[in-house]
Amino acid sequence: MTQPDRSYVQGTGVAPLLEVTVGERLRLLATDHPEGLALVDCAHGVRLNWKTLDMAVDRLAAAFLGLGLQPGDRIAIWMMNRSEWTLTQLAAARLGMISVNINPGVRKAELQRFLNLVQARALVTQDAFKTSDYIQMLQALLPELTVAESGILNAVAVPSLRRVIRVGEASTPGMLDFTRLMEADPDPEVLAEVTALAARVEMDDPVNIQFSNAMGGEPAGTTLTHHNIINNGYMVGQTLRLGADDRVCIPVPLFHCFGMVMGNMACLGHGATMVYPGEAFDPLDTLKAVAGEGCTALYGVPAMFKAMLDHERFADFDLASLRTGIMAGAPCPPDTMDQVMRLMHMDQVTIGYGMTESSPISFMSDVNDPVERRLNTVGTIRPHVEAKVIDSEGRMVPRDVTGELCVRGYNVMRGYWDDPELTRRVVDAAGWLHTGDLARIDGEGYCRIVGGVKDMIIRGGENIYPREIEDFLRTHPGIRDAVVVGIPDDRLGEVVCACVELEIEASLTEAEVKAFCKGQIAHFKIPLHVRLYEAFPRSTGRALKFMLRDEALAALGIPAPSAT
Repeated sequence: MTQPDRSYVQGTGVAPLLEVTVGERLRLLATDHPEGLALVDCAHGVRLNWKTLDMAVDRLAAAFLGLGLQPGDRIAIWMMNRSEWTLTQLAAARLGMISVNINPGVRKAELQRFLNLVQARALVTQDAFKTSDYIQMLQALLPELTVAESGILNAVAVPSLRRVIRVGEASTPGMLDFTRLMEADPDPEVLAEVTALAARVEMDDPVNIQFSNAMGGEPAGTTLTHHNIINNGYMVGQTLRLGADDRVCIPVPLFHCFGMVMGNMACLGHGATMVYPGEAFDPLDTLKAVAGEGCTALYGVPAMFKAMLDHERFADFDLASLRTGIMAGAPCPPDTMDQVMRLMHMDQVTIGYGMTESSPISFMSDVNDPVERRLNTVGTIRPHVEAKVIDSEGRMVPRDVTGELCVRGYNVMRGYWDDPELTRRVVDAAGWLHTGDLARIDGEGYCRIVGGVKDMIIRGGENIYPREIEDFLRTHPGIRDAVVVGIPDDRLGEVVCACVELEIEASLTEAEVKAFCKGQIAHFKIPLHVRLYEAFPRSTGRALKFMLRDEALAALGIPAPSAT
């Protein structure tokens, strides 16, 4: 029994939690539904059923063992959405290794920091995507590649890294070819070792690391278990009513929980098909994939749906197969929701809320919730998860009162990689994960997110952490201080605005600040707006961020968003 006057809710779903590992779940599908379509990589012409996917995962796992990789080793994945991403994820999971998701947008310095933080033993990457030349960046970071014998690396910049595996047709000195690893016939004894190692993997073992902004500081390695991600994906699929006949279009990034858990793991949990329309989101490619593959579900942030609706060829595609999907990452404008439901036939579209540390989903609207609830709340608590809202003293507040949202349950991360102190600051002794988000829960249990204790900016679904950009800007000799804020944007939800306090006698232009960032930090972190100050408004020595944001909004002629 819960007390309806207190901001505490618990999910009591009918479906029990799955007591399996990622590898066991894949093997079950390969046994029970061998011919069911598992994965479609539209951009690269790959189509795999559950049996062939399972066999490919075994083959890659055997290749990993042949390279000297062992259970517990961290394998970093630095590439766009493609079948090799998922094969690597599943092969690592089968062996008890830990996949590490690297945002394809990061640059050399960020990549080095992430690889060293987790002491990665191997890196799987692709050659390039658009203006990102991954091979060139790796050669600059790891000059030892040119003399790496038999692909065994000894690099000063990343001492733990021993193997770099590249995807694509060409070859690069010092790197191993993913295609050749998959073509080699595995030794039966090595395959038997794969099976033996897979049997030792436990559901509570770590399986994945993703970098998230812990307590508003630098990104930390959020460590998730098999139990975390299999069950979160499974429960998301339960909410969407997924089954073996469903095909889920996944244009959202696989390096993010949205693609990896809500996409891949939801399909793995219910035998649905994973459909990747392209390496990165493109509205036309996504429309083609939905129509061509008969997708029944589509994922995206509001900006993605709007881009598809506004595309000049939108009317050319029959989207009648769609019925459901997930819209997350930013609030959805009412007109976009209306068009998605009417013109894209997604009358069962849902809204989700969560964070990497909670695997990610904690709250989600149901396919049958009223439209008003989907627009103005993030739904209700998910099965087997608890939530409460607390005040600054840690006491639970009444319903409809704003406070910090905390969640507890199977979905809470194992912890931050190699950082127990930071873990204790975020997950308390009672197991509550302090989200850092301000929320309120109404009398019917629906949750509304009203702000952030952390100042994260969500740009088109990309999580951007102001402190990272602020710290980088302060390395410029002409910049004394920097404050980064989010500015509302009709297309992307939010964009980055950098307020820069100049050193005395320093002379910088907006264009020069942006040029300083180019090629040094990920493109989506580069400020769209730059405001220059001789001196910031301050209180007790600290810049007043809210005043700087208000001034930026006024200068840009943008109304301040409502707190509700």
